[in-house]
Amino acid sequence: MKTMTVTQARNQLLRVAEEMERSPDEIVEVVKRGKKVMTLVSSEVYDALIETLEIVADEATLSKLRRALQEIEKGKGISWSEAKRRLRLPQ
Repeated sequence: MKTMTVTQARNQLLRVAEEMERSPDEIVEVVKRGKKVMTLVSSEVYDALIETLEIVADEATLSKLRRALQEIEKGKGISWSEAKRRLRLPQ
């Protein structure tokens, strides 16, 4: 994780955006007078966070996810190729 001042972020915004394009997992904390005021994340990270929040907020979906994870832990999962075969999707 990088840290930069508001002034640095303003002056280097294009470069930071290009770096995030190359390394989407890069996170930049922006500070003002030593206090964190914002965090810059790539659109990929942002979209993943929003999707996670939506799943967690929906109790029914979260319950299904927990059940699926428990089944995988018990060895009840199937491979992606097997799932595609069962769903008659193109291999």
